[in-house]
Amino acid sequence: MSFYQKVAEIGKKFISQDKLFKMGFNLSPMYRRSTARIISASQDILKVKIKLPISYKNRNYVNSIFGGSMFSAVDPIPMVQLIHILGDEYVVWDKSAEIFFKRPAKENLYAEFLYTPEEIENIQKQLALRNEIEILKTTSLTNKDQTVIFCEVHKTIYIANKKYFKEKRRKSRFKVK
Repeated sequence: MSFYQKVAEIGKKFISQDKLFKMGFNLSPMYRRSTARIISASQDILKVKIKLPISYKNRNYVNSIFGGSMFSAVDPIPMVQLIHILGDEYVVWDKSAEIFFKRPAKENLYAEFLYTPEEIENIQKQLALRNEIEILKTTSLTNKDQTVIFCEVHKTIYIANKKYFKEKRRKSRFKVK
């Protein structure tokens, strides 16, 4: 169990899941360095919104938001969000990511991360049938009113039944190469 997971275990005894999710990200050094902040999270964590303000900390040589700040603002959220939604019976990992820049960002950026109840139900049904799956989540960084897209991040997320995953890892250790 990681440091962040231990803090979350203790924190959820005193703070609601949505507030703990928001506070945990906004206070963690790894996320603070992106310069983004979570501005809201629904009680069930199905919907999370962030703001990436343009500042001297993330401006690049041509005075727009550094691409690394854009990526790091978006990178951890879909995976951690899904871990909280699905619970301890599953293993959730980032498998791959791609970022597609559309235009230079010279203003504050916003993103919304959304899982629908139907999507979660489908994930659980697929895992009951196959034990492990991959899903693709796309996140757009936009202006405040979501009319201009500055970049898109495509993330492939691996999800497995925890018992299946542990057994698969155990078997792979004993294979002769």
